[in-house]
Amino acid sequence: MRYRRFGRLDYQASVLGFGTMRLPVIGGDASKVDEEPALALIRYAIDHGINYVDSAHGYHGGNSEVVTGKALAGGYRSRVKIATKMPCWSVESAGDFDRLLDEQLGRLQTDTIDFYLLHCLNNKFWDKLRGLGVLPWAEKMIAKGRIGGLGFSCHEEFADFRRYLDEYGGWTMCQIQYNYLDQNNQAGTRGLEYAASKGLPVTVMEPLRGGRLAAEPPPSVRAVWDSAPVRRTPADWALQWVWNHPQVTVALSGMNTMQQLQENLASADRAAAESLSPAELALYDRVVAAYREASPVPCTACGYCVPCPNGVNIPRVFEIYNESAFYADMGVPRYTYARLAEAERANKCAKCGTCEERCPQKIHTMDALAQAHEKLKG
Repeated sequence: MRYRRFGRLDYQASVLGFGTMRLPVIGGDASKVDEEPALALIRYAIDHGINYVDSAHGYHGGNSEVVTGKALAGGYRSRVKIATKMPCWSVESAGDFDRLLDEQLGRLQTDTIDFYLLHCLNNKFWDKLRGLGVLPWAEKMIAKGRIGGLGFSCHEEFADFRRYLDEYGGWTMCQIQYNYLDQNNQAGTRGLEYAASKGLPVTVMEPLRGGRLAAEPPPSVRAVWDSAPVRRTPADWALQWVWNHPQVTVALSGMNTMQQLQENLASADRAAAESLSPAELALYDRVVAAYREASPVPCTACGYCVPCPNGVNIPRVFEIYNESAFYADMGVPRYTYARLAEAERANKCAKCGTCEERCPQKIHTMDALAQAHEKLKG
């Protein structure tokens, strides 16, 4: 395992962090974590050098923090830093700050959360939370030792991301989405470099874009990777690109099988800043172009758009729709779509707009659902 200094703190963080947003589940129900393999994965990761674990109040319907707390029992807690997140959308009054933190400390079975993040921060949440006094509250919690430091995760564009950094000087860290397909999306490379210029460690979410960059790529992308003089898995290519940036402290991965974990651990053993050659960097540019041509919707399956008020399974619809771009014959994706419960299909969208308000990727979800249904309904 390779390690990088966590900003100004006296802490060397593993370059690979364990994200607990996509733990193994039972029967496809995201709220029902399959605890035995989940506990084994988290503990194996720690035993093999991972010392940063990321969760959130809402992951797996709240059960991510519960399982993480169980995994860190028996001496594992002292070997890691825990990051978890305040659900900004659930805060209505200043009293909610203590209520939520108390609940999360209980779930995690710990007295201290090392890094407490304002989850999915945007202008609406930032103005609301500041008005309710979240910053002096957090400083009080740090003084009491209940949290180690305050950070935020963000899916907003660079100008808004910069605003949050500039308007408060007490941040301990920040978290952004970053991968070779999102260099210019959201905070992007400019945000990464700006945060680092302020001395802040940056943890990266979605380095594999919800697992999409780890899956077997479309033929046009595979052809580009196969032209490289070295052989790597798609996941290894994606992770090495992220770690090539010296401003990245930790890349988070939601690993839900032992094979994924072991492959990513092996990749982390090779992580090095500014190690990719000009020819390899040019290869990524060709891959980006090939992906852009192949995929109609930039969905990462983060799940923020669900539950849909009308029951549409938006992430699954978009997953099938994107996969359909890689098939010459529409039979397979149409068959897969037909197996969705009728109430979950895209044509059940009532155009209420709730999904678009929640989408970190700023997808025009309602239009994309209509297009997906038109292509997949056959």
